[in-house]
Amino acid sequence: MHGMPNFHENLLVKPGSKFRMRDFDPAERHGFNKAEAGERLAKNVSRLSVLQYLLYAEAKRSILIVLQGIDAAGKDGTIQHVFSGLNPQGVTVTPFKAPEGKEKRHDFLWRVHAEVPESGEMGIFNRSHYEEVLIVRVHELVPKSVWQKRYEHINAFEKMLADNNTVIMKFLLLISKEEQEERFRSRIDDKTKNWKFNEADLKEREYWNDYLAAYDDMVEKCSTPWAPWYVIPSNHKWFRNLAVSEVVLQTMEGMGLKYPKPTADLSQIHFE
Repeated sequence: MHGMPNFHENLLVKPGSKFRMRDFDPAERHGFNKAEAGERLAKNVSRLSVLQYLLYAEAKRSILIVLQGIDAAGKDGTIQHVFSGLNPQGVTVTPFKAPEGKEKRHDFLWRVHAEVPESGEMGIFNRSHYEEVLIVRVHELVPKSVWQKRYEHINAFEKMLADNNTVIMKFLLLISKEEQEERFRSRIDDKTKNWKFNEADLKEREYWNDYLAAYDDMVEKCSTPWAPWYVIPSNHKWFRNLAVSEVVLQTMEGMGLKYPKPTADLSQIHFE
């Protein structure tokens, strides 16, 4: 069985380093095969449930996981497979769609801040505040002078969360254009997936290169020591799940989570 001592390093985009999505192979498997990965994922999921219980009991820190990726990269699938063993009582999943109504009348981080997990909880963002430097940029929904300042705003926002005991992990799920086409085709061919197909997704493929440029800047400018970006090769769904589970597990193991001390001297408790 492979060890993964350097998994963080292999997938982490080091703060301050140059980043280009084209330098990454979306089909990379780091020497794993599907059977090994499945076995290891099952162990990781089991261990994550123990660590989540400790996080919940300790109630001093929270964890925020951000999932970004081009259409069909597997954000939903990652949530389903990696976090399946967690107690729903301590986890919130927030999907971010286009802002509406009141959300539009506030700054772009207002609705995001409201969804940040509280102490003892885990929050998973399916898309996030990063849409404001991705789709907003690609489709010119606001002027460049506006979205260009947002990298700085985001870094400051995430620094404030980190200073308030939120541990942040951000995952960019990377698939090839060919793999995306295959996944779109399966949504058309498989009746149980028809509902997932959206013609607008096909339209977005025309902007593939524009999105790559936007992702490059997003990761390069916003992978920070307090909120790092991890790039996950996601052509193989089984490897994607394993990779995300490894990073979350290693990060949580490194937090030194402990049960809080009891509020009473338990040796003095007697039942009549």
